[in-house]
Amino acid sequence: MVRTASTMLELGTLAPDFQLPDVVSGETISLATFAGKKALLVMFICQHCPFVIHVREELARLGQDYGDRSVGIVAISANDVANYPDDSPENLKEMAKTQGFTFPVCYDESQEVAKAYTAACTPDFFLFDAAGKLAYRGQLDDSRPGNDKPVNGQDLRGAIDALLADQSIPTEQKPSIGCNIKWKPGNAPAYFG
Repeated sequence: MVRTASTMLELGTLAPDFQLPDVVSGETISLATFAGKKALLVMFICQHCPFVIHVREELARLGQDYGDRSVGIVAISANDVANYPDDSPENLKEMAKTQGFTFPVCYDESQEVAKAYTAACTPDFFLFDAAGKLAYRGQLDDSRPGNDKPVNGQDLRGAIDALLADQSIPTEQKPSIGCNIKWKPGNAPAYFG
């Protein structure tokens, strides 16, 4: 379990567009899917990572708590399934159903969307405002596997709540920590350690 930190993409960066299949519905998901929302949360996750397993119930709660509050939520997995078959679209679909995810879970086979977002780890969170500008990137909360801190989504929830209330979000943000994205051989981006 290699601990990898978020790249901490520059705040204000516009959300890169994407068109990816939802592993549950088969529908194509893009930024346009979330048009008119006050906030968009893009999460890079996978099925097998201990860091994601540690927080996946909180991810489901985020979907339940914010899904009808003008917050678009999408999860994306970009891991190389040839070498990490646990993260196949079929297994992602099973995870989404088992956890009761109410948001699309997409598979980024080319890994180009992960690169566009400078995603580095799972989980990695990117929160955009209504104008599509990055307002928060960083950790869900202080909890990590084995540190006995509560999984409550405090940092990310605070940022979402601030956006919904038209309040500013502190720019001092802690990076997410997780397993590195499993890049296909020869496909790791330059920003990746």
